[in-house]
Amino acid sequence: MADFLLELLSEEIPARMQAKARANLERLFVAQMAEAGLKASAITIYSTPRRLALIAKDLPAQTEAVSEEAKGPPEAAPDQAVDGFCRKNGVTREQLEVRDVKGRPTFFAVINKPGRDTKDVLAESIPAIIKAFPWPKSMRWGDASQSTESLRWVRPLSGIIAILGDDLVSCEIDGVTSGFETVGHRFHHQGAVTVANASDYAGALKAAHVLVDHEERQNIVRDGAAKAASDAGLDLVEDEGLVIENAGLTEWPVPLLGGFDPAFLDVPEEVIQLTARVNQKYFICRDKKGALAPNFVCTANIDASDGGKAIVAGNEKVLAARLSDAKFFWELDQKTKLEEHAKKLSNIVFHEKLGTVANKVERVAKLAEWLASLEGTGLLRANPEQTKQAARLCKADLVTEMVGEFPELQGLMGGYYAEKEGLPVEVSNAIRDHYKPVGQGDDVPTDPVTVWVSLADKLDTIASFFAIDEKPTGSKDPFALRRAALGVIQLITSNELRVGLEGAVAFAYIKLLEAHVERVEGYQEAGVARHPEWKSPFNWDEGAEDEFVRSVLGFFGDRLKVQQREAGVRHDLIDAVFALGGEDDLVRLLARVKALQAFVETTDGGNLLAGYKRASNILKKEAGDRSSDDQKAQPLSYTPEKAEKALIDALDAARPKVTTAIEAEQFETAMTALAVLRAPIDQFFEDVTVNDDDNDKREARLALLARFRDAVHQVADFSQIEG
Repeated sequence: MADFLLELLSEEIPARMQAKARANLERLFVAQMAEAGLKASAITIYSTPRRLALIAKDLPAQTEAVSEEAKGPPEAAPDQAVDGFCRKNGVTREQLEVRDVKGRPTFFAVINKPGRDTKDVLAESIPAIIKAFPWPKSMRWGDASQSTESLRWVRPLSGIIAILGDDLVSCEIDGVTSGFETVGHRFHHQGAVTVANASDYAGALKAAHVLVDHEERQNIVRDGAAKAASDAGLDLVEDEGLVIENAGLTEWPVPLLGGFDPAFLDVPEEVIQLTARVNQKYFICRDKKGALAPNFVCTANIDASDGGKAIVAGNEKVLAARLSDAKFFWELDQKTKLEEHAKKLSNIVFHEKLGTVANKVERVAKLAEWLASLEGTGLLRANPEQTKQAARLCKADLVTEMVGEFPELQGLMGGYYAEKEGLPVEVSNAIRDHYKPVGQGDDVPTDPVTVWVSLADKLDTIASFFAIDEKPTGSKDPFALRRAALGVIQLITSNELRVGLEGAVAFAYIKLLEAHVERVEGYQEAGVARHPEWKSPFNWDEGAEDEFVRSVLGFFGDRLKVQQREAGVRHDLIDAVFALGGEDDLVRLLARVKALQAFVETTDGGNLLAGYKRASNILKKEAGDRSSDDQKAQPLSYTPEKAEKALIDALDAARPKVTTAIEAEQFETAMTALAVLRAPIDQFFEDVTVNDDDNDKREARLALLARFRDAVHQVADFSQIEG
């Protein structure tokens, strides 16, 4: 047994690619070894900005000899078929064996493959791994790059170490040959670093100021940055993504504390954080009161003789220039009111079939105002005028200098500018937070104006793209409509909004059509002869609105099932409630679903479900899918059997209770009322023959089962429930 070391040396590998590269190197190596019948006892993968390395423990010296059999044609087959079989398996006709297969003599080839030296297997595998490596972006280089057949790598490949035990595994690819030598740190070590074997690798490079273990470098960055801040009486703002990125940018990380002019703290702290993090890869700090401190921690890739003073000074200078730009944008943007900024949105195309961002904003404003004006229980009270104002200004910061520099700050900067402008706090909060929630774990707004603007924005986006048939398909969702739908669901359920989705979607659709007509009329008045929107992207046929609303509500139903699955709610129960039709109040729907789930998981619920399915199957088989609108039993022409009478009485008693409970949205009570039907329906099937020879009895009993089924349907369509 021997350990194997592979190092692939190159120019700088982007930090964001290193984790995936480590996984790919292990995957490709394991696959190559498995194909040869080899397996290491353990595999360790390292990466630095300049190298990928693999250590495979305990590889055998040789692969095992194997014997394989291949079934061929019958002995009487034409010579051409037999010769082809021989060529395919690398044997001669004389080496074939004849065996009896179902009474027919048949040729078999027995191929004995001797064991191979592992060094030879590795020598073939290394070039194969390099050629198959799936970098997100790769390049060709040098004179050979003129050929499309030349080697591709993330950056120019300059060296290969391949050692099995203490022996070199000789291989070559595109002029790069394997050896025992690599390079150390760019600044701390001159000349080659010779590696004797796998166990010598990490130590030899550490002596040359290279820490090959990415996790070791991450620990140094994480702990060193925290210590640098703590030594100055500050708290580091933890950022694991930045830890990993800095470790991927350095081979010998040294965290250093720097500072900037406190005057820059007048700029919103999110701007400072983004400037430091995104542009410079710096950590930020807070003082003991939690306020942003005028300090940062950078990560050097050198152990400087002056303790890092020159490095810190250089980084402070660069950050100061960045913050000066940010401060300039901050002050410049405030010289123009948001209302004036918003006018420029007419120059930004939202979608060629949907007009400009200004057109979208106007639609959102109308929908938000309508939502805020709804009356009824379970609705947030918001000032419709403030809601409309916030909606009309919510996208205005898209044309500001600050958001142009930092797109991640859209909404947030608008909120700051609205606050500086002296607009109502409800308006500034709505502008700031109207994009929320942007994901499953994001905060959900609760301020009434914010909720209605956020809801209107997301509903308009969904309605708009559904109207032009740009729906999500499979894994493709270019306009993030699934995320928008989940946002709508979170807003409604978290705030317990009793808003009907059907009406909101229909309103959004009507506003889309009205806006299209207004734009076309505007082109006509302006004398525009040709415009893409002359050809309407919308369906104006009769019934199109209803079909559109059904499509969007179906989409919401699918998203609701995805969201609720994570909360442990069964998808089939959501289908069972949706199947009743006419339910677009998500709060009421989920209350009914949760009560239903609690019920069907009880013994009574499970047995009632079984009785329902039996009744439903009989009705479909014997009498078609009949229904019964009668809440009371019809007079019978015969004396019912005891179990039959018990079911009739139970239905007469239960159905009005279920109806009353559902109208009061007391779904647990409705389930309890249904539960009393469990014993009578079980006894009915035990004692009563439904398909009686007497036609009157047969029809009456089928009608009774229809009444039972319809009573259950007051709660949910049990045919949709699994089990």
